[in-house]
Amino acid sequence: MDALASSTRRGFLKTGGGAVAALTVGFALPVATGRALAAAPAAFAPNAWLRITPDNRVTVLCGSSEMGQGVLTAIPMLLAEELDADWSTVRVEQAPVDQAFANPMFGMQATGGSTTVRAHWEPLRKAGAAAREMLVAAAAARWKVGADTCRTEAGHVIHAGGRKASYGSLVAAASTLPVPEAPVLKAPKDFRLLGKPTKRLDTPGKLDGSAKYGIDVQLPGLLVAVMARAPQPGAKPVKVDDAKAKAVKGVRQVITLPQGVAVLASGYWAAKKGRDALAIDWDLGPAADLSSAKVSALLDEGAAKADAVALSAGDVAAVPAGATTLSARYEAPYLAHACMEPMNCTAWVRGQGEDATVEIWAGTQSQGPVQGILSQVAQATPAKVKVNTMMLGGGFGRRFAPDFTIDATLLSKISGQPVKLVYTREDDMAAGFYRPASVTRFAGALDAQGRATMLRADVGSPSIMAASGFMKIPDNGVDSFAMEGIADHPYDIGHQRLAYGRSEPGPQVWFWRSVGHSQNIFFIESFIDEMAAAAKADPFEFRRALLTKQPRYKAVLEAAAQKAGWGQPLPAGVSRGIAVAQSFGSYVAEVAEVSLGSDGRPRVHRVVAAVDCGMTVNPAIIERQIEGAIVYGLSAALYGRISFKDGRVEQSNFHDYPVLRMNEMPRVEVHILPSTEKPGGIGEPGTPPIAPAVANAIYAATGKRLRTLPFDTEALKKA
Repeated sequence: MDALASSTRRGFLKTGGGAVAALTVGFALPVATGRALAAAPAAFAPNAWLRITPDNRVTVLCGSSEMGQGVLTAIPMLLAEELDADWSTVRVEQAPVDQAFANPMFGMQATGGSTTVRAHWEPLRKAGAAAREMLVAAAAARWKVGADTCRTEAGHVIHAGGRKASYGSLVAAASTLPVPEAPVLKAPKDFRLLGKPTKRLDTPGKLDGSAKYGIDVQLPGLLVAVMARAPQPGAKPVKVDDAKAKAVKGVRQVITLPQGVAVLASGYWAAKKGRDALAIDWDLGPAADLSSAKVSALLDEGAAKADAVALSAGDVAAVPAGATTLSARYEAPYLAHACMEPMNCTAWVRGQGEDATVEIWAGTQSQGPVQGILSQVAQATPAKVKVNTMMLGGGFGRRFAPDFTIDATLLSKISGQPVKLVYTREDDMAAGFYRPASVTRFAGALDAQGRATMLRADVGSPSIMAASGFMKIPDNGVDSFAMEGIADHPYDIGHQRLAYGRSEPGPQVWFWRSVGHSQNIFFIESFIDEMAAAAKADPFEFRRALLTKQPRYKAVLEAAAQKAGWGQPLPAGVSRGIAVAQSFGSYVAEVAEVSLGSDGRPRVHRVVAAVDCGMTVNPAIIERQIEGAIVYGLSAALYGRISFKDGRVEQSNFHDYPVLRMNEMPRVEVHILPSTEKPGGIGEPGTPPIAPAVANAIYAATGKRLRTLPFDTEALKKA
C-alpha cells in the first residue's frame, strides 16, 4: 500500500476515524449554517427564494432535492401563484446549503417524508405574496395612486385606469421598500396556477442531457473509487491482500477505512477491476451465522414480547361467548431501495486543519445535515463545506443516509485528490440501509352480527428511530415508524391492544418509501379482509361500516370502489381486491383487478386509485407519483426480498432482486378528490395500499390468504 497514503490514513484515523466509523450508521445531524443567498446585481430579491431581474426573468430557488417527485416545479408554482408571475418567465435553480432553505417541518435542509409541498405551502406562498405587494406598492408610488386601485396579472401591475408596468421595470423601486410581514394570501377560488396540470420545469434538461446527476460529475485530476464494503454493520476487514489490485492498469491507491477497502483509479472500470482483485478476510462478528430463518425467529420473539403499547382500548381479553375469533401471523422481509442511479459522491478536500475546505457533488436528500457531518469528517468548519446538490436518480429514503458522502470525503482527504466514489449495483444491494423486516401477530373477534369487536396486534421489528442516529425511542418504548399504519388505523373497533416488541436481527435498517406503512398496511388491510371473510361480508361494505367516524377514509374508499365498478361482473378469471390507507397526511384507496397464471404468478391488469391529498399544486405530478408508487409497491409485493445466508446478503442485482417490467405494468387510473384541507404528501402514500389490494384480490379468486411478502408463487400454483 502507498506509504504516504497509509501514513496519512493512520494519522487521520487516530484523530477522528473512530468517530467517523460511528457516523456511518449513527450520525449526528447538525443543521446547515451560513447566510441567506446574496441577491444578484440589479435583482429584486425580497427573500431567499426569489429573484426578479429587469428583463422580467423570475428565478425561484429550491432548497429541496429533486428525485423525480417534481419539487423543482411544485416549489416555483407555490411562489409564482401568489406572485402572479407569468409562468413562461419562471425558471428554477437548486439552492445552496443554507438554513434559509431549511424544511420547515424538519428544521434542517433535507427532503423526505413527503413533506416538501406541505411544509412549504404557506412559507412559499407568503414569499410570493410579499413580493407582489412590494411590486404593487412600487407601481402605485410611481403613478401616485392608491395601491388598492392596482391589481396584478401575468408578471405585470395593472392600474384600474389602464396603466401597466412589468415586474422587471419595477425591481429597482421595489428593492427599496420594506418586506411585508403579513402579506395577504389568495383565496383558493382565485388560484390561476395551483391545482392546474402544469408542465415540469426539469423535463427539458432531462431530455437534452443538461440536467446533471451525481454520477455525471467530472473534475480535473479526478480519481474514481470503488469500495469493498463491510457486509454487515460491525464487520471489519482483518486481512487485506491488495497486490493483485495494485497490478491492475490505472489503479493508483488502495485505502482501508473502518467500513471497507477502496480502490482508487483513473477510471471506473480500472477501479472496479482492482476492487474485484482484492483478497479480504472479513470478521463478521456476531452476524457470522445470520440467516433469513434466524431473522424470522428473532422477529417472532419480538412480537411475543410486545409490551410497548401504542394503543389500548377496552379489554381484548373480554371476548364474549359465541363470538367468532380468528388469528394470523404476517411477515415482510428486509428490502433494498434499488435506486436506478447507484449511490455516488464526488468529494474534494483541500488543505489541512483550519485551512481545510470541502466540496462535494452528490445526489443527497440531506444536504443540510451532510454539511455538518462532513465538517466533522474533514475537521473543517461547516462554513467551509460546500454541498452541491445534484439530481437524484431515485431516492426513496436511501439518499438521506450519509455513508456515501462520508466515505468519498475520507478518500479525498487521505489521497489528496478529488475522488468520485461509485457503488456498484452489487455493492449498493449489499451495503445495508434496508427497509426493516417485520412480523405482526393478529387476533380478532366478531360478534353474532358479524361486527368487529376486538383487535390485537403484536409487532416484532427493528427500530428505525434507534438506527437513525438522530432520534430516540420515547419512554413508552414505541417506535412510531414500526407501528405507523397499525397504531393509527381508522377502524372503529371497541376493544384493542396494539403493541411493539423491538427485535434487532442485525442488518442496518433505514427509511424506505412510505416507511412503516409499507409493510403495516399490507398486514392490517389483509387482516381486516380476513375479518370480513369470517363475517361473510363484502370486503368493501365491511370496511365502510367501520369508517363512520373517518369521513376522509370513507370518501376515498367509496370513490375507488365506485370508479372501479365494485360489485359489477369481471372477465373470467379476474378478481378484485380493495385496501385503504392514510400516510403523510394523504388518503388513498386502491382497487386491484388480478388474475392468476398457471405458473402461480399474479397478473395485475388494472388499479383504480382514489386520492385525497388536500389542496393540490399540480394534479399531473400527483397522478405520476401515484403511478410510480404503485410500481414501487407492486415490485416489492411480487418480488422484493433481501435474504441472508451465512451472514451475507444473497441478492446482488436485478436478476435476483427483480422490479416490475413494462409488460407487467397494470393500467392505472388516478382519481383526485376535491378538498379544501391543507396539502398532504404525495410521494409515498400510493405505495402502501397496493400489496393488500392485490393479496385480497387473490384471496377472492382462490380462497388462499397470502400472509408473507413477496407473494409465494409456488403456493399459488396449488391454489
